[in-house]
Amino acid sequence: MDDPFQVPRPPAALRPLGVLALAGLILSLVLALFVAREAQASMGGQLQRIFYFHVPSAWVAYLAFAVTFVASIAFLRTERRRWDLVAQASAEIGVLFTTFVLVTGPIWARPVWGTWWQWDARLTSTLVLWLGYVGYLLLRGLATDKQRVGRLAAVVAIVAFLDVPIVHFSVYWWRTLHPSGPAPLPAQDSGLGVRELGAFFVSLVSFTLLYVWLLGRRVYLGRLTDALEQAEIERARDERTAVPA
Repeated sequence: MDDPFQVPRPPAALRPLGVLALAGLILSLVLALFVAREAQASMGGQLQRIFYFHVPSAWVAYLAFAVTFVASIAFLRTERRRWDLVAQASAEIGVLFTTFVLVTGPIWARPVWGTWWQWDARLTSTLVLWLGYVGYLLLRGLATDKQRVGRLAAVVAIVAFLDVPIVHFSVYWWRTLHPSGPAPLPAQDSGLGVRELGAFFVSLVSFTLLYVWLLGRRVYLGRLTDALEQAEIERARDERTAVPA
């Protein structure tokens, strides 16, 4: 019996990309734990090593929501399903990494600030961003008409993305306990030397590769799900129109 539908094939680049991302993450872990120097006690000491995963996670969240923003605009203009798949997949990854940011941040902040949470501009706007895209995913999960919900979800994603620049520039626009981030070059006031910046940028690249791999896998899964649903629709139609023997 022939297969009821043509199974989409995953992109050939996904496997080597996954291997590269995994190798980068392992190297990042080694550099963060054994090469980068321990921070001062005022910065959390050994616990400050969370920084090498906390900040790259925030970067991936920015990137993921930016891709969702662009893909949502493209979907509204073209109504092509592939853009809708990219938007949803990237939003899911963005929520995942934003959750990691919101978990690791308080763990690092507890010994430094003396509290798990401060309702300052950076933390509050990040929580609002997370809630916005969680709502986006809930909207998609509760609807049955993919084309209609895709248009509505695209509008929600575009509006939610307006919070991203607020999150990023909040430490410059308002007084906040949250640090502004590392300098691109070793600087006296950055608290990071060559080894620390090296570990940070290796982690940044590795997390970016992980995002690209996860996006490719999630879009492929979406295509596979669409193909299966289409096959089920066609099979049900054929059964209804079949003439009894």
